[in-house]
Amino acid sequence: MILPAHEIVSTAEGLGISHVVWLPDSALGPWESELLGSRKLSLVRVCREGEAWTIAAGLQLGGKRPLVVIQCTGMFESGDALRNVLFDLRLPLFAVIGYRGFLVPGSTDSARHYTEPVLKAWGIDYVLIDSPKAAPKLAEHYRACQAAGRAGVALVAEGKG
Repeated sequence: MILPAHEIVSTAEGLGISHVVWLPDSALGPWESELLGSRKLSLVRVCREGEAWTIAAGLQLGGKRPLVVIQCTGMFESGDALRNVLFDLRLPLFAVIGYRGFLVPGSTDSARHYTEPVLKAWGIDYVLIDSPKAAPKLAEHYRACQAAGRAGVALVAEGKG
């Protein structure tokens, strides 16, 4: 995993994130014990990715600072909820999205093929975290998106390369 659990927790805490709303996959799931151990973050588990966006929206409207954490396949599944909260309600939500198969050379996984084109089609500003050196991009991008009042995504590369 490009971002170890302690790094995602310290980054989220440093950004003032109040809640992590997530449905972990096999790559993001190992973050759970560190997230639960944080005194500054509340972990909110959801059953479907569409719930993550709507719960995060409610938290945002209630004055909290949520972070959505899901895999790219869940982003596809949750498109209607995402559309509603980001475009209809214009909420500047931010997400960390696991980029399935990105680190697998020659991958033909359709999730890898469509993730970035879907984000581009929706006009969602994103950065790619594809190496440990790129990890600071997450906080930088979050701050830039929040300052501009727009939604954003940090794609975190997954897979074994």
